[in-house]
Amino acid sequence: MSHSQDVPLSDLRVISLPEQQLFDEISAETTDFTCVLWDLENEPEGCAREDVDIAVAPYYSGRWLKDPSVVRDVSLVQLQSTGFDGVPEKIGEDVALAAGGWVHAAGTAEIALGLIIAAQRNLDRAVLQQHGGVYKRYFSRAVADSRVTVVGVGEIGGAVISRLAPFEVELTRVASHAREDEAGRIHGIDELDEILPRTDILVLALPLGDATRDLVGERTLALLPDDALVVNVGRGPVVNTDALTAEVVSGRLRCALDVVDPEPLPGDHSLMSAAGSIVLPHVGGSNVSFRPRVRKLILEQLELIRQGRSPQFLVQPGRLALQDE
Repeated sequence: MSHSQDVPLSDLRVISLPEQQLFDEISAETTDFTCVLWDLENEPEGCAREDVDIAVAPYYSGRWLKDPSVVRDVSLVQLQSTGFDGVPEKIGEDVALAAGGWVHAAGTAEIALGLIIAAQRNLDRAVLQQHGGVYKRYFSRAVADSRVTVVGVGEIGGAVISRLAPFEVELTRVASHAREDEAGRIHGIDELDEILPRTDILVLALPLGDATRDLVGERTLALLPDDALVVNVGRGPVVNTDALTAEVVSGRLRCALDVVDPEPLPGDHSLMSAAGSIVLPHVGGSNVSFRPRVRKLILEQLELIRQGRSPQFLVQPGRLALQDE
C-alpha cells in the first residue's frame, strides 16, 4: 500500500456509522454521502469493507482495535472520543484519523467543575452523612479565591477555563509552550516548577503522549503546597498513580479524578477509600449532550469534505490529498 497522500477528498462518498440511531440521524441529514451501518466488528450492511471511505468508530467499544486491519481500506476513521492515544500506531499511517474535538468538552468541563466543588466543599462527606442518617454542619474550603492552575488549553481545557471564570479564582493557564492570546498569558509547561508552589487546585486536561505520560509524578507533586487538590479529567497515565497515592494517603494532598491509571481502578486500591480522594469511573463524556454533539460534528465533517476542505481535528492525514487552506 502506498504511503503517498493520493485520495482526493472528493472521492470520499461512503460513510459507515456504528449504531442504528446515529445511522438514522446522519442518513436523514445528508444526500451527498451514502450511509451504511458498520460497527467495525461484523461486516458492513449493504456494502463491502473496501467500499467504505469514512468509518465512524464506536464510542463505547474499543474491541475493533484488537483487529485494526478492518479499516485498512478506509480512507478516514472518525473517532467519537477526544482522546486518540494508541490509535494511530494500531491503524497505521496510511489511514487518516480525526478525533472528536469539542464533542466531550462541555460534559468533561462539567465533571471538572463538579469535582472541584465537591472536593472543596466536602460534598462527598455530606452524602456519606446523609446515607448514615446524620445531619451535621461542617466548615469547608472554598472554590472562590483559590489559586487554580489548568494544564492543557485545548477543547476540554478551554471549556474548563471558561467555566471557572465566574468562580472568582486566581487562574493560571499552562500549555506545551508559552504564548499570549486575547485573554492574556499562557505559561509554558517548563514554568511549572515556579507555578505549582502557588497552586491550590491543579487541573489536568491533557491528552496522552510521550511528553505528557507521567508528567505529574513524585517530584512534581512535591512542589504543590499542603492540602492542594489534584484534578485529572484528561488521561490517567498523565499522573503517576503510585506517587499520587502516596501523597493522598499521607494526607498531604487531595485528589478528584475522572480518569485513573489503570482503568478500572481495583476496588481495593488505596485511592478508592482514602480520605481526600474522589474517584469517578471515567464518565466525563457520558451524558445526554454527547449524542447531538457527535451528530453535529459528523455533519460538519461531511460538509467540509464535500467542499474539498480538510476535516477538523485531524490527527494524521493518512492517504488523503489535502490542500493548504
